[in-house]
Amino acid sequence: MILLWTGFIALILLLLALDLGVFHRAAHVVTVKEAFKWSIVWVTIGLSFSVPVYFAYENHWCDLGTTVDAIDGVANDGRTAAGKYLTGYIVEQSLSVDNLFVIAMIFTAFAVPAIYQHRLLFWGILGALVMRGAMIGIGAQLVSRFHWVLYVFGAFLIVTSIKMLLTTTSHSVPSNGFIVRFVRRFFPVTDRYHGNHFLVRAGSANSKEGTPGIASSLEDASVARAKPGTWMLTPLAIALLTIETTDLIFAVDSIPAIFAITADPFLVFSSNIFAILGLRSLFFVLAGMLDKFRYLKYSLAAILFLVGAKMFVADWIKPIVGDQFNLYLLIVIFAILAIGVLASFHADRRDHRSNTR
Repeated sequence: MILLWTGFIALILLLLALDLGVFHRAAHVVTVKEAFKWSIVWVTIGLSFSVPVYFAYENHWCDLGTTVDAIDGVANDGRTAAGKYLTGYIVEQSLSVDNLFVIAMIFTAFAVPAIYQHRLLFWGILGALVMRGAMIGIGAQLVSRFHWVLYVFGAFLIVTSIKMLLTTTSHSVPSNGFIVRFVRRFFPVTDRYHGNHFLVRAGSANSKEGTPGIASSLEDASVARAKPGTWMLTPLAIALLTIETTDLIFAVDSIPAIFAITADPFLVFSSNIFAILGLRSLFFVLAGMLDKFRYLKYSLAAILFLVGAKMFVADWIKPIVGDQFNLYLLIVIFAILAIGVLASFHADRRDHRSNTR
């Protein structure tokens, strides 16, 4: 099992190294065309990983599929494991789309230059992978030891879905003022961007030149008093901390959602990771279209309600539906998401026709 986790983490690190160190080594403004191509690459990789998942569980590589899944009380064979992985991947990818709205707001609030946005997202997602891994590990231990935790997760998802429907907007950013004040208590912060640096030394050439950021929020006497050679945070670092904080908040919703599908740690972790990996490219594809997905919130709320309710009624429904239960769940989730997207596009076209008359 150690070999399995070591190999998977090595694969993810290799993909990230190729992404940042080879294909996106130089900072540049990501075009929609480039982002679309990379989105296809990441989605293809994510969906294709279901193939090795199938063979690994079917043949019990590294003892996969030899233990009972706490969610449905059966050991996962190749078909059920692949189905749960795909369902988890689609759920996590769907919920991650909600993050895009917040990321766009963070970029605007911190006036992040377009040329640095891809690199900022890279490090933000790397931090998200670490946090998700820790939260999944804790969640897996809780589910394996205390089965009633599943019902707590289910209730939480149902309440979250209702709150999402009742609130006027589901997209909020942690106060950048709070983040700045908190960090500034311990570190001096520059008022300008300095390339793709998160840290610069006071008194150096880099600390005197740069792109203006959110100076009105960041200027402080501590910057002026900083001794030459003192390390100073840049606005890019503050934006990164805000993104990490936001992902931690969103993970509170997404982690219980995946545990509604499976409690297998490898399936939970792998589906989460591949969904997050494609988030950067997807952002640049949808950045100019996010406001058009007006009904996406309702689809996400329906998905959260569905997976939450599934935790309570699965034991009664599965004997009726049969072994194809997870496949049907996958189809329903995909249909809900598709309805929200199509309804949004239809409403946007209708408004466009009304405005042109």
